[in-house]
Amino acid sequence: MGVLWRVLYLVWWKPKMLEMQLKRQGLPGNKYRLMMGDMKDEKKSFKEAWSRPMELTHRIAARVIPYDHQIMAQTHGKISFKWKGTTPRVNIWNPEMLKEILLNKSGHIIKPQVNPLIKLLTMGVSTLEGEEWAQRRKLINPAFHMEKLKEMVPAFRISCIDLVKRWENLVSAEGSCELDVWPEFQSLTGDVISRTAFGSSFEEGKQIFELQKEQAVLVIEAARSIYLPGFRFLPTAKNKRRMFIDSEIKRMLRDIIHKKIDSMKIGENTDDDLLSLLLQSDTMNVATEDKNKKNNGITIDDVIEECKLFYFAGQETTSILLTWTLILLSMYPTWQKKAREEVLNTCGKNTPEFENISHLKIVNMILHEVLRLYPPVITLFRHINKNVKLGDITLPAGAEVLIPILQVHHDPEIWGRMLKSSKPERFSEGVSNASKGQNAFFPFGWGPRICIGQTFAMIEAKLALAMVLQHFSFDLSPSYTHAPYTVITLQPQYGAHLILHQL
Repeated sequence: MGVLWRVLYLVWWKPKMLEMQLKRQGLPGNKYRLMMGDMKDEKKSFKEAWSRPMELTHRIAARVIPYDHQIMAQTHGKISFKWKGTTPRVNIWNPEMLKEILLNKSGHIIKPQVNPLIKLLTMGVSTLEGEEWAQRRKLINPAFHMEKLKEMVPAFRISCIDLVKRWENLVSAEGSCELDVWPEFQSLTGDVISRTAFGSSFEEGKQIFELQKEQAVLVIEAARSIYLPGFRFLPTAKNKRRMFIDSEIKRMLRDIIHKKIDSMKIGENTDDDLLSLLLQSDTMNVATEDKNKKNNGITIDDVIEECKLFYFAGQETTSILLTWTLILLSMYPTWQKKAREEVLNTCGKNTPEFENISHLKIVNMILHEVLRLYPPVITLFRHINKNVKLGDITLPAGAEVLIPILQVHHDPEIWGRMLKSSKPERFSEGVSNASKGQNAFFPFGWGPRICIGQTFAMIEAKLALAMVLQHFSFDLSPSYTHAPYTVITLQPQYGAHLILHQL
């Protein structure tokens, strides 16, 4: 009888109580439906929206997040709720309220628990809470200090030079070619993260990237389904594939880690990359003792999870940013010309140095506008573990908050009317003056948990974009199909086919 009551409480009584608490405060939202909530309707809306491309416009929310767009923009309004299974997700669109959520001064707005299948993709510092998060962040921070990033620029340059040479070899005798730049930038950023985080070349990590991409597709499918306890142990074809990918990635990363440990033992440089920084304290214990033995709060398994995170996030974010940037500059040749002139005036035809990058104001404006229009991560989620007062409403314990980055970035009340053109000049006086409301631009998150790698990503993107502009002009191929969609990050569903012209 106790088990039956527990099930009834979880699947009916608790959701209905949460629904009543939200409705009492005047929050509009969908009525709770047993077990599935809105998940079936949401899945159907994705399938329909992604079945066809869209016109060449930046008004992409209706295709990228069709169900949320309908709920917030058309039906219930900017503060409303929907159902992720048995959990209400409160959509908060107000920048000032989002600031409170991301600052989390109360300590009661935390990362939501995810089902074990989703954890297979990546864990690491981004999923930790409290003191454990603070210690891990403190351990990783030195790798992203500006002086350390300056030391990484030569590695960035090597990877970018290789990209330019590869593209020059692809162009025809007439000096042009058609190219899908999306996988090209994935290779570039994969090479960069391998060199800077692990001191290895892209070839050593190429299989890891391919497995991570496949795992991302499997994970997003799991995220859109109800997870039943113990389901991951069932020997379904997809479960077996998920587990195989996870074990292979861990095996390859463990090999890289032990190679690094061996090189550190014989006195090679111990602070030239992220992995060295994670391992340099009491390395012998990490290398030789039980895999779960703590090393200043970190174990071998922890190091593997941080490696998975940096492999995935470090590669994915910047490659997506560069891909959408070239698409937009192909749509707006005037801005492409302005950016190229700035690069040539600053660097000439010489490979840019770190000092050059800091003077590329137009390039910086363009990258920020791309991040506004096409943020790599379009939503963030938080779990409420104790009642939290937020403006005029109280978020009840057990609910979740959805932070709609894409929709805030596209809000005409904040940024002005959304026409077919982009407007990089809005960032000419910095991010804080770009919109009508502060804290309305957060492609890398905001507050204490802002992405630790954002400066790394921006330096890499500026350098790569500058070198591409030095050597090529580009425009949209007739075969380009505008179809942004999400597989963890905001991607071009059918690739990014451009025509390159060598200068």
